[in-house]
Amino acid sequence: MADQFYRDTWAEINLDAIAYNIQQIKRKLPRYSDIMAVVKANAYGHGAVDVAKEAISAGAGMLAVALLEEAEELRDAGIEVPILVFGRVSPRDVPIAVERDITLTFFQADWLREVKQLQLSQPVSLHMKWDTGMGRVGLRTEEELLAILGELEDQHAATLTGLYTHFATADEADLSYFHMQYRRFEDLLKLFKRYWDQPVVIHTGNSAASIRFPEEMQHYIRFGISLYGLYPSTVVKNEREIDLQPAFSLHTRLIHVKKIEAGESVSYGATYTAEREEWIGTIPIGYADGWTRKLQGIDVLVDGKRMPTVGRVCMDQTMIRLDKEYPVGTKVTLIGKQVEEEIEADELASWLDTINYEIPCMISARVPRIYTRR
Repeated sequence: MADQFYRDTWAEINLDAIAYNIQQIKRKLPRYSDIMAVVKANAYGHGAVDVAKEAISAGAGMLAVALLEEAEELRDAGIEVPILVFGRVSPRDVPIAVERDITLTFFQADWLREVKQLQLSQPVSLHMKWDTGMGRVGLRTEEELLAILGELEDQHAATLTGLYTHFATADEADLSYFHMQYRRFEDLLKLFKRYWDQPVVIHTGNSAASIRFPEEMQHYIRFGISLYGLYPSTVVKNEREIDLQPAFSLHTRLIHVKKIEAGESVSYGATYTAEREEWIGTIPIGYADGWTRKLQGIDVLVDGKRMPTVGRVCMDQTMIRLDKEYPVGTKVTLIGKQVEEEIEADELASWLDTINYEIPCMISARVPRIYTRR
């Protein structure tokens, strides 16, 4: 994205909210727990470099991403704290991780054997992933664990520095599956400690687990969605165990205002037809910006009041039914607060039948991120 933008559509990222959310979780955690700020997917659409720097300044001791490319972006920006890559990285790319001092996730003995064939300048730092019930990646059995530990005895190519698992239902009302996963993790950990006496860091807690069970967290927590001021689920939000401040808001401005008569239609397919004389405003945001066509009909804020979008969302523009004539240039808020009214990411998520995680992630790079303070 160019430094200069010429269209009146932008996202504001409140960095003070990022710092506030870290401070809130730090108050809940035991003293031995540190924070791993999860900034994958361009910091959930907020901007990885700026969020990472703010998180570190606020007290995060480590960063996590999904891809090696994301870790490189942080290193290129001069960030020096430890960085963990969650996703599988091909053995052929391990030398890059070594060169950039990036920690990788692994969970396969065959992968480790391939790495041991490389000529590395120093051992690659690794965190071992255990699949205790998430069903994505990670070793699942005692046999797999013992095979990997056997491969790790020769540490000229790799050094085990951490291990972790991920909970599938820590944000739900029924916690039986969470407790089952926790027991599986504890059983594997007992076996691990019988065969491995070197220190490793352990992290099991995502945002939900960290908020709800802080005393059960280990050396790190992985602070993801709640770093950005969003609750992992309605259950966690309703429990109000922590106060969070959303960092992301989305804004645009009216570029055209017109009066239409009863019977006139708006946008593709003529899916909206005025029943009476109406004022219609056009805003410069559309599905190419991530403002998906499924948001047709949702409210936005103008002058602190809710007003509905009408007609189909276009690639670059969307129309609003106004309560009166407003001047071109009037600010429109799609996510965030105006006066005393607010549209939360949770509202959009409910409309789209998805989760709030997806809302800031779906706003494309065409929309510039502007970093603000209170």
